[in-house]
Parts: sequence; C-alpha cells; structure tokens
Amino acid sequence: MPGLVLVAMIASVAYSARGFSGLTLFSPMILAVVTGMIFSNMLGVPAHAKAGIAFSQKRLLRFAIVLLGFQLTLGQVAGIGLGGVGIVAATLGATFLFTVRLGRLIGVDAKLAQLIAAGTSICGASAIVATNIVTDARDEDVTYAVAAITLFGTIAMLGFPLLAPVFALDQHAFGLWAGASIHEVAQVIGAGFQNGTLSGETATVAKLTRVAMLAPMVIALGLMARRGSTDPSSAKPPMPWFVAAFVAAVALNSLVAIPAQIHSAIALAAQIMLTMGLAAMGLQADISELRSRGLRPLLLAFSAFLFIGCFSLVLVKLV
Repeated sequence: MPGLVLVAMIASVAYSARGFSGLTLFSPMILAVVTGMIFSNMLGVPAHAKAGIAFSQKRLLRFAIVLLGFQLTLGQVAGIGLGGVGIVAATLGATFLFTVRLGRLIGVDAKLAQLIAAGTSICGASAIVATNIVTDARDEDVTYAVAAITLFGTIAMLGFPLLAPVFALDQHAFGLWAGASIHEVAQVIGAGFQNGTLSGETATVAKLTRVAMLAPMVIALGLMARRGSTDPSSAKPPMPWFVAAFVAAVALNSLVAIPAQIHSAIALAAQIMLTMGLAAMGLQADISELRSRGLRPLLLAFSAFLFIGCFSLVLVKLV
C-alpha cells in the first residue's frame, strides 16, 4: 500500500527529528502529526495513498491502544494506595466534566471539547485517539486537540517541578500530583524524575492508573453516543472491541510474568503504531480548517490545564 509506505516514512522522519536540539521534549507522535500536516498542505496527498492512510488511522491506532494495556498491572495501581487511586479518579472525572461543560458555555464544538477533555484528564494523544473512535470527530478536531494538549502538557512538564518547593511537596506528594495532572505519559516521567527516583516512580504509577481509566471512559462515551443517536441501530457499540482487548491485556499482564525483553518490544510496537496513526491524521488535516476553529478551543485547553493542576494539588495536600 503506497499510503502505508508514506505514513511509515513520515513516522521515520518524526523519530529522526527528535535527535535535533529542542525537539527532544516532544514525543514522536506529536512530531508525526506536524510533519504529516506540513507534507499534505504543501505537497498534497496522492489519491492512491488514501487507502493506506485510512488503514493507519483506524486499524493501527486500535491495535496500538490494545498494546498499551501491557504497560500496566493491577498491582501497580494498588501501589499508590486507595488514597492515590481516589485522587486520580476524582481528578479525572472532575476535569472531564469541567472541560465539557466549559466548552459548551464558550461555544466550542461538543466533539472537540470531548477530545480536549479526554486528552487533559486521561493520557494525552492516546486518549484523544481512543475517544475519537466513539465520538467520531473531524480529523482537524483531532489534530487541534493533540496540538493544544501537547502545548500545555509540555508547559506542565517544565514548570511543575519548579513548584514542588513552593507548595512544600515531598517526593511522594509531588509524584502523585504530577501523575494525576500532567497530560502525556512521557511528560509525567520527565517531570517526575526531575525531583528524584521516588517522585518519578510514584508519578509513573499514578499516570498508568489514569491510563487504566481510559477503558471505562470510552465505554461511558459510547453509551452517551448511543443515547444521543437518532438511529440507535447505526450507533457504535458502547464497548468497542479494542477496549475489551485493552482490559484483557491489563489482566494478562497482571497474571502472567512477561519477560522484560518482550515488554520492551510491545512498548516500542505500540509507540510506532501510535506514531504512524497520528502521522496519518496529520496527512488528512487541512490547516485552513484548523484556523477556522479559532482560539476558543485553545482557551478551553488552557482552562482545563489550570483546572486539573489546581484540583489535583488541593486533593494531594488534603489527603
């Protein structure tokens, strides 16, 4: 498939670009979206590449989300205790509801608001991709949401470690705060380990606990979509197959001792598939359409960023 080759080439460029100074802060997924957008808007996408691009955007992304389940065990979730799980769950739910409702108030399209809410409250680009499978937003909305989430997640990664002494947070408390509030997994790891090993480990587990909540969130959105559909027979199932497979992967990873080498290979495969899928989305994004969205979605993402940071910090200080 020519489209698959094109997507793979853009993903390779994204991985290579991380070697340049200043770009190491960004994940290959984000660089792939940007590279895909530049390519499609400057050179255009050949018609014979469309099928491969569609395959990458749909099938590869679903398989990647399933593989993310192998990065998590139920034992890891238990490691931060009931209080930690409660903080993560409360922050996720409150942030999602706040973002969706604020989006409605300021006139942001409902589907785009849901993508921004999922990316902020759960796990960045991966959550946006998973959520879009049931919300079915336009490619430009997905691209906008990914860009906004990346911007504020990067600010959080760089800024939150500087705030730990200001708020008198020890390593455990800071790790819990970072894991409960920063957007992408890589950003959480980057921020957490800046304050020490215990901080980094706590942040990683808290973040993976948020990732585990991706499945129930997608199911809930699927149920909402069916309820709001005028033709229930054509609505997507409330529990897509990839969500069930994600849960099964978490269960298998919790029950079976998988060798470290296989774990590493699975994690790499998941990242490559996500990068290719987001490259495909970039190839289908129209910059003029992105401009037409205006600044309101960016304001929404900024407000969600402030809310999740403040809300989770208050809970960490209280518990």
